[in-house]
Amino acid sequence: MGVHCTIVKPFQGARRPVSVRKQRQVQSDAGLSKRRVVVEAIRLADREGVDGLSMRRLAGALGAGAMSLYHYVASKEELLDAMIDVVFEEIELPPEETDWQSAMRRRTVSARQVLARHPWAIGLMESRTSPGPAHLRHREAVTACLRRAGFSVVMATHANWLLDVYVYGFALQEASLPFDTADEFADMAEDVYLPQLPPDEFPYLNESAAALVAAGYDPAEEFTFGLDLVLAALEPLRASA
Repeated sequence: MGVHCTIVKPFQGARRPVSVRKQRQVQSDAGLSKRRVVVEAIRLADREGVDGLSMRRLAGALGAGAMSLYHYVASKEELLDAMIDVVFEEIELPPEETDWQSAMRRRTVSARQVLARHPWAIGLMESRTSPGPAHLRHREAVTACLRRAGFSVVMATHANWLLDVYVYGFALQEASLPFDTADEFADMAEDVYLPQLPPDEFPYLNESAAALVAAGYDPAEEFTFGLDLVLAALEPLRASA
């Protein structure tokens, strides 16, 4: 009598157990949204700069699969567009219920504050060729403010360029300063700058540093000083052709 072997085939619908790691990734991916992806990318850029930002690095910060991010942003360029749009969203629009100088001052001061939070964005604000809705609303509001104030199309363009160059340039320089407050400036001037400025060799620089410390000079005031000059210089051009 032969020995019969019964071969039992596995059930066709059976699946391998899902690993704990895979389960966590699926759960994390399920909580993703484009807004969450973009906000986390901004957090990373704020901490580490935009050069080190990658889809893989971003996925790791989100606890998600790298490929799942492409469901929300097709490329890093699209991600940067979305990030810059959020930055523009944070900048206060020039209010309509006030004069043009007050409106543009509020908008420009707000832009400086936003760029201080997101210094990586300074070099990207004007480089995007696919502006998002917040970016376009911002541009429309600024142009509308200047046009309603009486600037011609060309003069409004000049004014817009000048104000943007001023705020971007100031934000870039401010981000590189080794001090943030008047007290920090005073400490650095007394401990670092003045010892390098013997009065017999650098009389004017020594005099300036000493006088600024004595006066409680605050470098943060430079922004409004320059901005007021720019706005005053633009005022006579409102009626120009």
